[in-house]
Parts: sequence; structure tokens; C-alpha cells
Amino acid sequence: MAELFYFETLNPRKACAVAKYLKSPIEYVRLDPKKGEHKTPEHLARHPFGRVPVLVDGKDNVWESSAIMVWLATHAHSELWPSEPAKQVDVVRWMSWDALHFLPHASAFYFEHYIKRLFGLGAPDEAALAAKAKLFHQSAKVLDAELGTRQYVAGDALSVADFCVAATLPQAEEIHLPIAEYTNIRRWHDVMMQLDAWRNPWPAPPMM
Repeated sequence: MAELFYFETLNPRKACAVAKYLKSPIEYVRLDPKKGEHKTPEHLARHPFGRVPVLVDGKDNVWESSAIMVWLATHAHSELWPSEPAKQVDVVRWMSWDALHFLPHASAFYFEHYIKRLFGLGAPDEAALAAKAKLFHQSAKVLDAELGTRQYVAGDALSVADFCVAATLPQAEEIHLPIAEYTNIRRWHDVMMQLDAWRNPWPAPPMM
């Protein structure tokens, strides 16, 4: 049986949510970074940077959350990874856009307001957030405009792109993510939150 190594942070959330949505037959293995479990020789053999998520299935060793989501959808024969090449390209386009634009700016709020508190790294750096806010709004405006023309990120069907781009939104209020003015983003994420797999992606209650 495949194993999915995770911890309750942004990128593992994507993989765990897709696995739960697809009812994938996998074993979940939680690593605790506070105990350094992600830096053991065993885990570094799975992931050269000692990160999560990682999916191991026999000789397959898959890391990077986007690749894991596609692996899970492909093995489940799910249209979360579309069968049509043109739709696949659009999904990859939005996942690439997220990695280069939306996530780097949104995740700054996640780091400053959540990760720092979780690991005792001090108070949020408001100056750093002010610099990121302008870039976040530039990206959010693009996403909001696109979502005004379609139900989901890559068209009118749910795909792995939605699980990818939405990663910071379940904690938007907690991390002070400035999305109030983006009605289409909020509408889309309200739809995502109707999915139990997105609301509750973890295989067990988080051990924070």
C-alpha cells in the first residue's frame, strides 16, 4: 500500500485533501517537524530537502504536492486530472501560475501569522507583509477576474488546480489574508468548503 507522509501545513493539505476526496487506498504517515522527524536519514532518502508531502508506492517516490495530486488522480482514473490534453494544459497553467504568483504572496501571510506562532518564531513582520500585500492584490485580481467567468479555476469542472490554488484560503481569516473585496474568489472557495475533504483533509485530528 502506498504511504503518504504529511504534516498539517499548506502543501500536505493539498495532497491529503485530494487523497481523501478520491478515497485513495493509502496509508497516512504523520511526521512531526518539531521533533525533527522530517530530517531523519530515512526521510531524507525519500525527499532530498526533508519536506512533506511525499508519496511512496513501491519504487515510486513522488514529492511536490502538485505531482502527488496528479499521481493520485491518475491512479484513481479521476477527472480531477482531465483526460483531455487541452484541459490538462490549462490545469498545469494554473498550477504553475499559483506556484509563481499567488502562493508566494499569500503564503507570506500564512508564515507570518501562523507558522511563526506554531514554531515560536516571534511576532509577525508587518513591514514584510506590507511589501507582499501589493503583490498579493495583483495576483488576487487576476484570479478573481478569471473566476468571474467560470465555476472553477481551470474551467467548469473541479480539478487538482482548485486544490492547489485554494491552499491558503481555509485559514484566510486566521492569517489576515486580505480577500474581502474579491467576491468571485470567496464564492469559489465557499463551493470548495462544501467538500468534506477540503474542510477536513487530515486523516486524524491535528496534533498541534
